[in-house]
Amino acid sequence: METTIEIITIDSPQAAADYGFFCYKSKPKSTGYARKLSWLEHRFDEGLRLHIVVEDGRSVGFIEYIPAELAWRPIQAPGYLFIHCIWVVGRAKKKGYGSRLLEMSVQDARESGKRGVAMTTKKGGHMAGKRLFLKHGFELIDRHSSFELVATAFGDQPLPAWPHDWDDRQASLGAGLTVVYADQCPYFDRTVAEVLETARKLGIEPVRALKLRTAAEVQEKALTPYGTYSIVHNGILLSSTPLVGKRLRKRLEEHLEERRA
Repeated sequence: METTIEIITIDSPQAAADYGFFCYKSKPKSTGYARKLSWLEHRFDEGLRLHIVVEDGRSVGFIEYIPAELAWRPIQAPGYLFIHCIWVVGRAKKKGYGSRLLEMSVQDARESGKRGVAMTTKKGGHMAGKRLFLKHGFELIDRHSSFELVATAFGDQPLPAWPHDWDDRQASLGAGLTVVYADQCPYFDRTVAEVLETARKLGIEPVRALKLRTAAEVQEKALTPYGTYSIVHNGILLSSTPLVGKRLRKRLEEHLEERRA
């Protein structure tokens, strides 16, 4: 039987409510899903677009992007489109879906008169790596830790840039453990609570969660190029992506041992 492929564009609150979104699709009644859906509904008027690849009736990949001035990443890229996420899962990988989604974002940027397209990528972890982007003519612009900034500019345009005051941003949170997060990703709701509970059990005090509620707050206060999640203790970055379970406890215990040494 021939495979049926459809790419659905989610560009309105009604479309998001009717079709949902890619992440957490198996848990539409969860708090994280509800918060992400609410976050999406407030972004469409800002130019956010979400394209979902549907293979034989099952969603297998997506891309989410927005004008860079309103991106929920700490990025200086006026006039660009900025990709928050691109993801293809399971057996749908290596079928060209990622390329099709990326090409859609570039075409959208050209048709809307943008300067280009940019994204923060990461070596390993749950974020997309740079390989797909370089294959499609993007250039590596900057590196910080395991993060890499890639972009394609349409002609002779100023290139995107990250801020570089990461240490100052981390130190500004003061004493104690802080989880910085935003509702841009639906997976954070459970992980934030788990970090605070695990830290308390290990005797770390004070602990708190700092929610970034606007794109401006993310761009001004984010602690890493990822922007929407960080764990910091006494000015030291412990993680730039979510940790749960044994990995979380191990990272906190290792950190406490390092401080005692």
